[in-house]
Amino acid sequence: MWRMWLLFDPRRTLIALFTFLFVLALVIHFILLSTNRFNWLEGPAPAAPAASLVIEQTTHLA
Repeated sequence: MWRMWLLFDPRRTLIALFTFLFVLALVIHFILLSTNRFNWLEGPAPAAPAASLVIEQTTHLA
């Protein structure tokens, strides 16, 4: 394991790792904020009213 650190600079490697993890965390949080269920800032949006179906029955009197 110690030979790996001879190939890579530990400071640059750790900064790159932490930067990647920070960007990944931001992306995950923004994806969650864009959903209706997991948006903790605005809360869930009100549900759309259910569609109703009206069937008209016509009678033909001859």
